[in-house]
Amino acid sequence: MVKRLFLVYLLVELAVLVALVSTIGFGWTVLAVLGTFLVGLALAGRQLTRHLGRLQSALNSRTSSDELASDSALVALGAVLVFIPGVASSVLGALLLMPPTRRIARPVAMAVIGRSLAKATPLVMTYPAGQPGYRQPRQTDYVEGEVIDVIDVETVKNNTEPTSVEHRTITPD
Repeated sequence: MVKRLFLVYLLVELAVLVALVSTIGFGWTVLAVLGTFLVGLALAGRQLTRHLGRLQSALNSRTSSDELASDSALVALGAVLVFIPGVASSVLGALLLMPPTRRIARPVAMAVIGRSLAKATPLVMTYPAGQPGYRQPRQTDYVEGEVIDVIDVETVKNNTEPTSVEHRTITPD
């Protein structure tokens, strides 16, 4: 999985670089790569300090929100993508660092995380009877049989009581 993801990353970055070089030339492509990296670093620094302030204020007021948790993950992912060299990853990271695009990316990220957690974690759900999703318990098969008491012949002959470890029931006929 990781190898495939890395291969996709390499192919996308290579395709973007080839397209840029063929469109605007080698020198402008180098400047574009450096420019996106520097703009991404500045944006990452500003958003990380702003987000850490939001986390600190939420901690001081003892409040929590789902939005803050998902924004933390998206800001961290955006910062990592900005630091990875390449135009496509830097642009994607910068988009994740901007609050308006984070608002758009939040439901997508939650769906992806939820789907991957659902695959990785066994989940047992219980439903009250009559609610949607409730299924009647399966009827299990029963095996008919007969219980037979075991009588130790030697104990009956010797007329001795079994020890407490043996726990045998002796019933004279």
